[in-house]
Amino acid sequence: MEMKVNGREQPRNGLETVLALLESLGHDPQRVAVEKNGQIVPRASFRQEALCEDDAIEIVCFVGGG
Repeated sequence: MEMKVNGREQPRNGLETVLALLESLGHDPQRVAVEKNGQIVPRASFRQEALCEDDAIEIVCFVGGG
């Protein structure tokens, strides 16, 4: 079972939610935006938003600086 994350095929490895995916990749859920199959996933829904085979996930990290 695979999904695409930022354009690359990646095994799901039992990951069930967007939050689980973010944590497995080492992302702080408060510092990213996530799109699933072309739709923005609200941050408040990361814990409940299920992942399925063939999902296309885009993760954008916010970077601070000056």
